[in-house]
Amino acid sequence: MSGLPILSIIAWAPFVGALLIMFTARHDPLRVRRIAAGSTGVSLVLSLGAFWAYDREVAGFQFYEEWPLVPPLGITYQLGIDGMSLLMVLLTAIVIFAGVFASWTVKERSQEFYALLLVLVTGVFGVFVSLDLFVLFLFYEIAVLPMYLLIGIWGSSGEIRPQGIFGWALRRTGVGTKEYAAMKLTLYLLFGSAFILVGVLALYVAAGSTSFSFLELELTRFDPGLQSWVFLAFYVGFGILAGIWPLHTWSPDGHASAPTAVSMLHAGVLMKLGAYGFVRLGMGLLPEGTQQWVWLVGTIACVNIVYGALSAMAQTDLKYVIAYSSVSHMGVVMLGAATLTEHGLNGSVFQMFAHGIMTGLFFALVGLVYEKAHSRAIFTMGGFGRMMPGIATAFTVGSLSSLGLPATAGFVAELLTFLGAWQSRHSWWLFPGVLGAFLTSIYVLRVAKQIFWGPQAADPHFHHLPDAQGPEWAALVILVFVLVLFGVAPGLALGPVDTATVPLLARLGVLP
Repeated sequence: MSGLPILSIIAWAPFVGALLIMFTARHDPLRVRRIAAGSTGVSLVLSLGAFWAYDREVAGFQFYEEWPLVPPLGITYQLGIDGMSLLMVLLTAIVIFAGVFASWTVKERSQEFYALLLVLVTGVFGVFVSLDLFVLFLFYEIAVLPMYLLIGIWGSSGEIRPQGIFGWALRRTGVGTKEYAAMKLTLYLLFGSAFILVGVLALYVAAGSTSFSFLELELTRFDPGLQSWVFLAFYVGFGILAGIWPLHTWSPDGHASAPTAVSMLHAGVLMKLGAYGFVRLGMGLLPEGTQQWVWLVGTIACVNIVYGALSAMAQTDLKYVIAYSSVSHMGVVMLGAATLTEHGLNGSVFQMFAHGIMTGLFFALVGLVYEKAHSRAIFTMGGFGRMMPGIATAFTVGSLSSLGLPATAGFVAELLTFLGAWQSRHSWWLFPGVLGAFLTSIYVLRVAKQIFWGPQAADPHFHHLPDAQGPEWAALVILVFVLVLFGVAPGLALGPVDTATVPLLARLGVLP
Protein backbone atom coordinates (compact mmCIF):
# COMPACT_ATOMS: atom_id res chain seq x y z
CA MET A 1 0.00 0.00 0.00
CA SER A 2 3.03 2.24 -0.24
CA GLY A 3 2.15 5.62 -1.71
CA LEU A 4 -1.60 4.98 -1.64
CA PRO A 5 -3.58 7.52 0.46
CA ILE A 6 -5.47 4.64 2.02
CA LEU A 7 -6.92 6.59 4.96
CA SER A 8 -8.31 9.31 2.70
CA ILE A 9 -9.91 6.71 0.46
CA ILE A 10 -11.44 4.91 3.47
CA ALA A 11 -12.85 8.15 4.86
CA TRP A 12 -14.05 9.76 1.64
CA ALA A 13 -15.32 6.74 -0.32
CA PRO A 14 -18.75 6.94 1.42
CA PHE A 15 -18.92 10.68 0.68
CA VAL A 16 -18.23 10.01 -3.00
CA GLY A 17 -20.97 7.39 -2.83
CA ALA A 18 -23.35 9.99 -1.38
CA LEU A 19 -22.60 12.37 -4.27
CA LEU A 20 -23.12 9.61 -6.84
CA ILE A 21 -26.44 8.71 -5.23
CA MET A 22 -27.70 12.28 -5.31
CA PHE A 23 -26.61 13.04 -8.88
CA THR A 24 -26.88 9.74 -10.76
CA ALA A 25 -29.44 7.52 -9.04
CA ARG A 26 -32.59 9.62 -8.80
CA HIS A 27 -35.73 7.45 -8.94
CA ASP A 28 -33.62 4.28 -9.14
CA PRO A 29 -33.74 2.60 -5.68
CA LEU A 30 -31.73 -0.44 -6.72
CA ARG A 31 -28.88 1.69 -8.03
CA VAL A 32 -28.96 3.72 -4.79
CA ARG A 33 -28.45 0.55 -2.77
CA ARG A 34 -25.73 -0.76 -5.06
CA ILE A 35 -23.79 2.51 -4.86
CA ALA A 36 -24.13 2.53 -1.06
CA ALA A 37 -22.96 -1.09 -0.83
CA GLY A 38 -20.12 -0.45 -3.26
CA SER A 39 -18.77 2.69 -1.57
CA THR A 40 -18.94 1.19 1.93
CA GLY A 41 -17.47 -2.02 0.52
CA VAL A 42 -14.43 -0.04 -0.66
CA SER A 43 -13.96 1.30 2.87
CA LEU A 44 -14.35 -2.18 4.34
CA VAL A 45 -11.85 -3.83 1.97
CA LEU A 46 -9.25 -1.10 2.55
CA SER A 47 -9.85 -1.19 6.32
CA LEU A 48 -9.17 -4.93 6.27
CA GLY A 49 -6.09 -4.24 4.16
CA ALA A 50 -4.84 -1.63 6.63
CA PHE A 51 -5.55 -3.99 9.53
CA TRP A 52 -3.49 -6.69 7.84
CA ALA A 53 -0.67 -4.36 6.72
CA TYR A 54 -0.28 -2.49 10.03
CA ASP A 55 3.26 -3.12 11.31
CA ARG A 56 2.90 -4.18 14.94
CA GLU A 57 6.67 -4.16 15.47
CA VAL A 58 7.05 -0.53 14.46
CA ALA A 59 3.69 0.47 16.05
CA GLY A 60 2.83 4.17 16.42
CA PHE A 61 0.89 6.12 13.81
CA GLN A 62 1.10 4.63 10.33
CA PHE A 63 -0.33 5.29 6.82
CA TYR A 64 0.54 8.94 7.47
CA GLU A 65 -0.85 11.67 5.20
CA GLU A 66 -0.42 15.41 5.46
CA TRP A 67 -1.47 18.47 3.43
CA PRO A 68 -1.54 22.05 4.72
CA LEU A 69 -5.01 23.60 4.84
CA VAL A 70 -4.61 26.95 6.63
CA PRO A 71 -0.85 27.32 7.29
CA PRO A 72 -1.05 30.67 9.15
CA LEU A 73 -3.26 29.03 11.81
CA GLY A 74 -1.44 25.70 11.82
CA ILE A 75 -4.47 23.78 10.48
CA THR A 76 -3.38 20.71 8.52
CA TYR A 77 -5.12 17.78 6.88
CA GLN A 78 -3.11 15.26 8.87
CA LEU A 79 -4.13 11.61 8.98
CA GLY A 80 -2.70 8.54 10.66
CA ILE A 81 -3.80 5.52 12.68
CA ASP A 82 -2.30 3.58 15.53
CA GLY A 83 -3.47 0.27 17.00
CA MET A 84 -6.43 1.84 18.79
CA SER A 85 -7.83 3.87 15.88
CA LEU A 86 -7.08 0.96 13.53
CA LEU A 87 -9.61 -1.19 15.39
CA MET A 88 -12.18 1.64 15.44
CA VAL A 89 -11.84 2.15 11.67
CA LEU A 90 -12.41 -1.56 11.13
CA LEU A 91 -15.45 -1.47 13.44
CA THR A 92 -16.97 1.46 11.53
CA ALA A 93 -16.40 -0.21 8.16
CA ILE A 94 -18.02 -3.47 9.28
CA VAL A 95 -21.06 -1.81 10.89
CA ILE A 96 -21.84 0.57 8.01
CA PHE A 97 -21.44 -2.17 5.39
CA ALA A 98 -23.82 -4.40 7.36
CA GLY A 99 -26.12 -1.41 7.94
CA VAL A 100 -26.56 -0.86 4.21
CA PHE A 101 -27.95 -4.38 3.84
CA ALA A 102 -30.02 -4.12 7.03
CA SER A 103 -31.75 -1.07 5.48
CA TRP A 104 -32.27 -2.66 2.08
CA THR A 105 -36.05 -2.41 2.42
CA VAL A 106 -36.22 1.34 3.14
CA LYS A 107 -38.75 2.70 0.65
CA GLU A 108 -39.47 6.29 1.65
CA ARG A 109 -36.97 8.69 0.03
CA SER A 110 -34.25 6.06 -0.04
CA GLN A 111 -31.98 8.31 -2.11
CA GLU A 112 -31.74 10.98 0.60
CA PHE A 113 -31.61 8.37 3.37
CA TYR A 114 -28.56 6.58 2.00
CA ALA A 115 -26.84 9.85 1.05
CA LEU A 116 -27.16 11.22 4.60
CA LEU A 117 -26.08 7.89 6.07
CA LEU A 118 -22.92 7.91 3.96
CA VAL A 119 -22.13 11.54 4.86
CA LEU A 120 -22.51 10.64 8.54
CA VAL A 121 -20.11 7.72 8.29
CA THR A 122 -17.57 9.92 6.49
CA GLY A 123 -17.52 12.08 9.60
CA VAL A 124 -17.03 9.03 11.83
CA PHE A 125 -14.11 7.74 9.75
CA GLY A 126 -12.63 11.24 9.78
CA VAL A 127 -12.62 11.45 13.58
CA PHE A 128 -10.82 8.13 13.91
CA VAL A 129 -8.09 8.94 11.37
CA SER A 130 -7.52 12.68 12.00
CA LEU A 131 -4.41 13.82 13.85
CA ASP A 132 -5.19 17.54 13.53
CA LEU A 133 -7.59 18.48 16.34
CA PHE A 134 -9.34 21.22 14.35
CA VAL A 135 -10.03 18.86 11.45
CA LEU A 136 -11.06 16.18 13.95
CA PHE A 137 -13.62 18.58 15.39
CA LEU A 138 -15.00 19.34 11.92
CA PHE A 139 -15.40 15.63 11.19
CA TYR A 140 -17.04 15.22 14.60
CA GLU A 141 -19.72 17.75 13.64
CA ILE A 142 -20.25 16.05 10.28
CA ALA A 143 -20.83 12.80 12.18
CA VAL A 144 -23.41 14.36 14.51
CA LEU A 145 -25.57 16.71 12.45
CA PRO A 146 -27.07 14.24 9.88
CA MET A 147 -28.61 12.34 12.80
CA TYR A 148 -31.24 15.06 13.18
CA LEU A 149 -32.63 14.51 9.69
CA LEU A 150 -32.19 10.73 9.69
CA ILE A 151 -34.21 10.36 12.90
CA GLY A 152 -36.64 13.22 12.27
CA ILE A 153 -37.64 11.97 8.79
CA TRP A 154 -37.10 8.20 8.76
CA GLY A 155 -37.42 7.45 12.47
CA SER A 156 -40.38 5.95 14.32
CA SER A 157 -42.46 7.30 17.18
CA GLY A 158 -43.23 5.14 20.19
CA GLU A 159 -46.04 5.25 22.69
CA ILE A 160 -44.91 6.55 26.07
CA ARG A 161 -47.40 7.35 28.81
CA PRO A 162 -46.16 10.38 30.74
CA GLN A 163 -46.49 9.63 34.45
CA GLY A 164 -45.48 11.20 37.75
CA ILE A 165 -45.42 14.80 38.90
CA PHE A 166 -43.78 15.91 35.66
CA GLY A 167 -46.26 14.10 33.42
CA TRP A 168 -47.77 17.38 32.24
CA ALA A 169 -44.35 18.59 31.04
CA LEU A 170 -43.62 15.32 29.25
CA ARG A 171 -46.93 15.51 27.41
CA ARG A 172 -46.18 19.04 26.21
CA THR A 173 -42.70 18.18 24.96
CA GLY A 174 -43.83 15.19 22.89
CA VAL A 175 -41.77 12.48 24.61
CA GLY A 176 -41.70 9.34 22.49
CA THR A 177 -42.04 11.06 19.13
CA LYS A 178 -39.24 10.92 16.58
CA GLU A 179 -39.17 14.73 16.36
CA TYR A 180 -38.58 14.97 20.11
CA ALA A 181 -35.81 12.34 19.95
CA ALA A 182 -34.08 14.05 17.00
CA MET A 183 -34.13 17.48 18.65
CA LYS A 184 -33.01 16.16 22.05
CA LEU A 185 -30.13 14.19 20.54
CA THR A 186 -28.93 17.14 18.46
CA LEU A 187 -29.09 19.65 21.32
CA TYR A 188 -27.26 17.34 23.73
CA LEU A 189 -24.49 16.53 21.27
CA LEU A 190 -24.03 20.15 20.20
CA PHE A 191 -23.83 21.08 23.89
CA GLY A 192 -21.04 18.53 24.22
CA SER A 193 -19.35 19.91 21.11
CA ALA A 194 -19.03 23.30 22.80
CA PHE A 195 -16.99 21.75 25.62
CA ILE A 196 -14.77 19.93 23.11
CA LEU A 197 -14.12 23.08 21.07
CA VAL A 198 -13.25 25.13 24.17
CA GLY A 199 -10.81 22.40 25.27
CA VAL A 200 -9.14 22.18 21.85
CA LEU A 201 -8.73 25.96 21.60
CA ALA A 202 -7.37 26.16 25.15
CA LEU A 203 -4.65 23.62 24.34
CA TYR A 204 -3.90 25.37 21.04
CA VAL A 205 -3.37 28.72 22.76
CA ALA A 206 -1.44 27.25 25.69
CA ALA A 207 0.93 25.44 23.32
CA GLY A 208 1.81 28.68 21.51
CA SER A 209 -0.86 28.84 18.79
CA THR A 210 1.33 27.26 16.15
CA SER A 211 -0.33 23.92 15.40
CA PHE A 212 -3.42 21.82 16.11
CA SER A 213 -1.42 18.63 15.49
CA PHE A 214 -1.97 15.91 18.09
CA LEU A 215 1.63 14.75 17.55
CA GLU A 216 2.98 18.19 18.48
CA LEU A 217 0.57 18.84 21.34
CA GLU A 218 1.48 15.44 22.76
CA LEU A 219 5.04 16.70 23.28
CA THR A 220 3.87 19.77 25.20
CA ARG A 221 3.64 19.71 29.00
CA PHE A 222 0.65 21.84 29.93
CA ASP A 223 0.13 23.62 33.24
CA PRO A 224 -1.53 21.29 35.82
CA GLY A 225 -4.32 23.79 36.46
CA LEU A 226 -5.10 23.96 32.73
CA GLN A 227 -4.98 20.18 32.47
CA SER A 228 -7.49 19.86 35.29
CA TRP A 229 -10.32 21.87 33.76
CA VAL A 230 -9.61 20.93 30.13
CA PHE A 231 -9.73 17.25 31.09
CA LEU A 232 -13.16 17.83 32.62
CA ALA A 233 -14.24 19.70 29.48
CA PHE A 234 -13.20 16.75 27.29
CA TYR A 235 -14.81 14.30 29.71
CA VAL A 236 -18.14 16.10 29.58
CA GLY A 237 -17.96 16.88 25.85
CA PHE A 238 -17.00 13.41 24.66
CA GLY A 239 -18.73 11.74 27.59
CA ILE A 240 -22.14 13.01 26.48
CA LEU A 241 -21.69 11.11 23.22
CA ALA A 242 -20.40 8.10 25.19
CA GLY A 243 -23.60 8.14 27.27
CA ILE A 244 -22.16 8.94 30.72
CA TRP A 245 -24.66 9.28 33.56
CA PRO A 246 -26.56 11.60 34.04
CA LEU A 247 -26.00 13.10 30.56
CA HIS A 248 -27.14 9.93 28.80
CA THR A 249 -30.89 10.58 28.48
CA TRP A 250 -30.67 11.57 24.80
CA SER A 251 -29.35 8.10 23.97
CA PRO A 252 -32.33 5.78 24.72
CA ASP A 253 -34.74 8.14 22.96
CA GLY A 254 -32.43 8.45 19.97
CA HIS A 255 -31.88 4.70 19.77
CA ALA A 256 -35.57 3.90 19.99
CA SER A 257 -36.66 6.42 17.35
CA ALA A 258 -33.85 5.95 14.81
CA PRO A 259 -34.25 3.74 11.71
CA THR A 260 -32.34 0.45 11.70
CA ALA A 261 -29.05 1.46 10.05
CA VAL A 262 -28.93 4.71 12.02
CA SER A 263 -29.47 2.81 15.29
CA MET A 264 -26.66 0.48 14.28
CA LEU A 265 -24.29 3.37 13.64
CA HIS A 266 -25.58 5.37 16.59
CA ALA A 267 -25.01 2.69 19.24
CA GLY A 268 -22.39 0.67 17.39
CA VAL A 269 -20.03 3.46 16.36
CA LEU A 270 -21.05 6.98 17.43
CA MET A 271 -21.01 6.19 21.16
CA LYS A 272 -17.54 4.66 20.70
CA LEU A 273 -16.49 7.89 19.01
CA GLY A 274 -17.15 9.65 22.33
CA ALA A 275 -15.13 7.11 24.33
CA TYR A 276 -12.33 7.18 21.74
CA GLY A 277 -12.16 10.99 21.87
CA PHE A 278 -11.96 10.90 25.65
CA VAL A 279 -9.11 8.37 25.64
CA ARG A 280 -7.24 9.93 22.73
CA LEU A 281 -7.49 13.61 23.70
CA GLY A 282 -8.35 13.63 27.40
CA MET A 283 -5.96 10.91 28.53
CA GLY A 284 -3.45 11.23 25.70
CA LEU A 285 -2.77 14.96 26.06
CA LEU A 286 -3.52 15.59 29.76
CA PRO A 287 -1.72 13.05 31.96
CA GLU A 288 -1.88 15.08 35.18
CA GLY A 289 -5.54 15.93 34.62
CA THR A 290 -6.20 12.23 34.09
CA GLN A 291 -4.51 11.28 37.35
CA GLN A 292 -6.49 13.96 39.20
CA TRP A 293 -9.96 13.06 37.92
CA VAL A 294 -9.79 9.35 37.10
CA TRP A 295 -11.62 8.50 40.35
CA LEU A 296 -14.63 10.45 39.06
CA VAL A 297 -14.57 8.74 35.66
CA GLY A 298 -14.48 5.27 37.22
CA THR A 299 -17.16 5.98 39.79
CA ILE A 300 -19.60 7.37 37.22
CA ALA A 301 -18.79 4.38 35.00
CA CYS A 302 -19.91 2.07 37.82
CA VAL A 303 -23.17 4.02 38.08
CA ASN A 304 -23.60 3.64 34.30
CA ILE A 305 -23.13 -0.12 34.47
CA VAL A 306 -25.67 -0.81 37.21
CA TYR A 307 -28.16 1.94 36.34
CA GLY A 308 -28.20 0.99 32.65
CA ALA A 309 -28.73 -2.70 33.45
CA LEU A 310 -31.55 -2.00 35.93
CA SER A 311 -33.22 0.38 33.48
CA ALA A 312 -32.99 -2.22 30.70
CA MET A 313 -34.69 -4.75 32.99
CA ALA A 314 -37.66 -2.41 33.45
CA GLN A 315 -38.38 -1.87 29.74
CA THR A 316 -41.19 -3.46 27.74
CA ASP A 317 -40.14 -2.00 24.36
CA LEU A 318 -37.44 -4.12 22.68
CA LYS A 319 -35.52 -1.13 21.33
CA TYR A 320 -35.41 0.54 24.74
CA VAL A 321 -33.96 -2.66 26.25
CA ILE A 322 -31.06 -2.55 23.78
CA ALA A 323 -30.74 1.23 24.25
CA TYR A 324 -30.32 1.04 28.03
CA SER A 325 -28.10 -1.99 27.58
CA SER A 326 -25.79 0.25 25.56
CA VAL A 327 -25.66 2.75 28.43
CA SER A 328 -24.57 -0.10 30.72
CA HIS A 329 -21.98 -1.49 28.32
CA MET A 330 -20.50 1.94 27.67
CA GLY A 331 -19.97 2.10 31.42
CA VAL A 332 -17.70 -0.92 31.02
CA VAL A 333 -15.74 0.99 28.35
CA MET A 334 -15.23 4.02 30.61
CA LEU A 335 -14.44 1.82 33.62
CA GLY A 336 -11.67 0.04 31.72
CA ALA A 337 -10.13 3.36 30.72
CA ALA A 338 -10.33 4.67 34.30
CA THR A 339 -8.38 1.72 35.75
CA LEU A 340 -5.12 3.02 34.21
CA THR A 341 -3.91 -0.56 33.84
CA GLU A 342 -2.80 -2.42 30.73
CA HIS A 343 -5.52 -5.05 31.11
CA GLY A 344 -8.20 -2.45 31.81
CA LEU A 345 -7.35 -0.12 28.94
CA ASN A 346 -7.02 -3.01 26.49
CA GLY A 347 -10.38 -4.26 27.73
CA SER A 348 -11.88 -0.80 27.26
CA VAL A 349 -10.82 -0.58 23.61
CA PHE A 350 -11.80 -4.21 22.98
CA GLN A 351 -15.20 -3.51 24.55
CA MET A 352 -15.68 -0.60 22.15
CA PHE A 353 -15.21 -3.02 19.28
CA ALA A 354 -17.15 -5.95 20.77
CA HIS A 355 -20.10 -3.85 21.87
CA GLY A 356 -20.13 -2.02 18.53
CA ILE A 357 -20.54 -5.29 16.64
CA MET A 358 -22.97 -6.75 19.19
CA THR A 359 -25.28 -3.75 19.39
CA GLY A 360 -25.15 -3.34 15.61
CA LEU A 361 -26.38 -6.93 15.38
CA PHE A 362 -29.10 -6.31 17.98
CA PHE A 363 -30.50 -3.26 16.21
CA ALA A 364 -30.42 -5.02 12.85
CA LEU A 365 -32.44 -7.84 14.44
CA VAL A 366 -34.87 -5.47 16.15
CA GLY A 367 -35.44 -3.78 12.79
CA LEU A 368 -36.16 -7.13 11.13
CA VAL A 369 -38.54 -8.23 13.90
CA TYR A 370 -40.41 -4.93 13.78
CA GLU A 371 -40.65 -5.00 9.99
CA LYS A 372 -42.14 -8.49 10.02
CA ALA A 373 -44.22 -8.40 13.23
CA HIS A 374 -44.96 -4.63 13.33
CA SER A 375 -44.41 -4.66 17.07
CA ARG A 376 -41.64 -3.99 19.59
CA ALA A 377 -43.73 -4.85 22.67
CA ILE A 378 -41.79 -7.71 24.25
CA PHE A 379 -44.59 -9.34 26.20
CA THR A 380 -47.06 -9.47 23.32
CA MET A 381 -44.68 -11.55 21.18
CA GLY A 382 -43.61 -15.16 21.59
CA GLY A 383 -42.55 -18.35 19.85
CA PHE A 384 -40.84 -16.55 16.95
CA GLY A 385 -37.98 -19.05 16.96
CA ARG A 386 -40.18 -21.60 15.18
CA MET A 387 -40.93 -19.22 12.29
CA MET A 388 -37.66 -17.27 12.04
CA PRO A 389 -34.88 -19.62 13.23
CA GLY A 390 -32.14 -17.56 11.56
CA ILE A 391 -33.11 -14.34 13.33
CA ALA A 392 -33.62 -16.25 16.60
CA THR A 393 -30.15 -17.82 16.38
CA ALA A 394 -28.46 -14.49 15.63
CA PHE A 395 -30.31 -12.83 18.52
CA THR A 396 -29.24 -15.60 20.88
CA VAL A 397 -25.58 -15.28 19.85
CA GLY A 398 -25.78 -11.51 20.43
CA SER A 399 -27.39 -12.10 23.82
CA LEU A 400 -24.67 -14.55 24.86
CA SER A 401 -21.99 -12.05 23.85
CA SER A 402 -23.81 -9.32 25.79
CA LEU A 403 -23.75 -11.33 29.01
CA GLY A 404 -20.12 -12.33 28.46
CA LEU A 405 -20.19 -15.99 27.43
CA PRO A 406 -16.71 -17.42 26.69
CA ALA A 407 -15.88 -17.74 22.97
CA THR A 408 -17.67 -14.47 22.23
CA ALA A 409 -16.03 -11.05 21.94
CA GLY A 410 -18.02 -9.72 24.91
CA PHE A 411 -16.38 -12.18 27.29
CA VAL A 412 -12.84 -11.11 26.41
CA ALA A 413 -13.67 -7.42 26.77
CA GLU A 414 -15.38 -7.77 30.15
CA LEU A 415 -12.76 -10.16 31.56
CA LEU A 416 -9.91 -7.75 30.74
CA THR A 417 -11.84 -4.78 32.11
CA PHE A 418 -12.66 -6.56 35.38
CA LEU A 419 -9.03 -7.68 35.76
CA GLY A 420 -7.99 -4.08 35.30
CA ALA A 421 -10.54 -2.88 37.85
CA TRP A 422 -9.20 -5.37 40.44
CA GLN A 423 -5.60 -4.27 39.76
CA SER A 424 -6.42 -0.54 39.98
CA ARG A 425 -6.17 1.68 43.05
CA HIS A 426 -9.96 1.45 43.38
CA SER A 427 -10.46 -2.30 43.41
CA TRP A 428 -14.07 -1.90 44.63
CA TRP A 429 -14.95 -0.90 41.04
CA LEU A 430 -14.90 -4.61 40.25
CA PHE A 431 -18.07 -5.33 42.23
CA PRO A 432 -20.54 -3.03 40.42
CA GLY A 433 -18.96 -4.24 37.17
CA VAL A 434 -19.66 -7.87 37.97
CA LEU A 435 -23.13 -6.97 39.26
CA GLY A 436 -23.86 -5.30 35.93
CA ALA A 437 -22.79 -8.46 34.07
CA PHE A 438 -25.11 -10.53 36.26
CA LEU A 439 -28.07 -8.19 35.68
CA THR A 440 -27.33 -8.23 31.95
CA SER A 441 -27.66 -12.02 31.88
CA ILE A 442 -31.11 -11.69 33.48
CA TYR A 443 -32.68 -9.26 31.05
CA VAL A 444 -31.14 -10.53 27.80
CA LEU A 445 -32.04 -14.15 28.50
CA ARG A 446 -35.55 -13.14 29.57
CA VAL A 447 -36.07 -11.18 26.35
CA ALA A 448 -34.64 -13.99 24.17
CA LYS A 449 -36.83 -16.57 25.88
CA GLN A 450 -39.99 -14.44 25.71
CA ILE A 451 -39.75 -13.47 22.04
CA PHE A 452 -38.07 -16.48 20.44
CA TRP A 453 -37.96 -19.57 22.62
CA GLY A 454 -41.11 -19.32 24.75
CA PRO A 455 -44.67 -20.39 23.96
CA GLN A 456 -46.31 -19.02 20.85
CA ALA A 457 -48.09 -15.67 21.16
CA ALA A 458 -51.88 -15.73 21.29
CA ASP A 459 -52.27 -13.07 18.59
CA PRO A 460 -52.85 -14.92 15.26
CA HIS A 461 -51.06 -12.05 13.48
CA PHE A 462 -47.79 -13.50 14.85
CA HIS A 463 -48.35 -17.07 13.66
CA HIS A 464 -47.00 -16.77 10.11
CA LEU A 465 -43.89 -14.55 10.04
CA PRO A 466 -41.05 -14.95 7.52
CA ASP A 467 -37.39 -15.35 8.44
CA ALA A 468 -34.66 -13.03 7.15
CA GLN A 469 -34.61 -12.94 3.35
CA GLY A 470 -32.14 -12.03 0.61
CA PRO A 471 -29.80 -9.13 1.50
CA GLU A 472 -31.01 -9.16 5.12
CA TRP A 473 -28.91 -12.26 5.70
CA ALA A 474 -25.71 -10.38 4.83
CA ALA A 475 -25.87 -8.12 7.89
CA LEU A 476 -26.63 -10.99 10.27
CA VAL A 477 -23.97 -13.38 8.94
CA ILE A 478 -21.23 -10.72 8.90
CA LEU A 479 -21.88 -9.48 12.44
CA VAL A 480 -22.33 -12.94 14.02
CA PHE A 481 -19.15 -14.14 12.32
CA VAL A 482 -17.12 -11.18 13.64
CA LEU A 483 -18.50 -11.62 17.18
CA VAL A 484 -17.42 -15.25 17.29
CA LEU A 485 -14.13 -14.74 15.42
CA PHE A 486 -12.83 -12.11 17.83
CA GLY A 487 -14.13 -14.12 20.78
CA VAL A 488 -12.21 -17.22 19.72
CA ALA A 489 -9.12 -15.32 18.52
CA PRO A 490 -8.97 -12.07 20.56
CA GLY A 491 -5.30 -11.67 19.73
CA LEU A 492 -6.34 -10.40 16.31
CA ALA A 493 -7.47 -7.18 18.02
CA LEU A 494 -5.38 -7.13 21.18
CA GLY A 495 -2.11 -7.32 19.22
CA PRO A 496 -2.38 -3.89 17.57
CA VAL A 497 -4.33 -2.36 20.49
CA ASP A 498 -1.55 -3.17 22.94
CA THR A 499 0.94 -1.24 20.82
CA ALA A 500 -1.16 1.90 21.42
CA THR A 501 -2.24 1.45 25.04
CA VAL A 502 1.20 0.66 26.52
CA PRO A 503 2.79 3.95 25.32
CA LEU A 504 -0.27 5.84 26.55
CA LEU A 505 0.02 4.32 30.03
CA ALA A 506 3.75 5.05 30.05
CA ARG A 507 2.97 8.70 29.29
CA LEU A 508 0.49 8.68 32.18
CA GLY A 509 3.27 7.48 34.46
CA VAL A 510 1.69 4.18 35.47
CA LEU A 511 4.03 1.97 33.43
CA PRO A 512 7.86 2.19 33.33
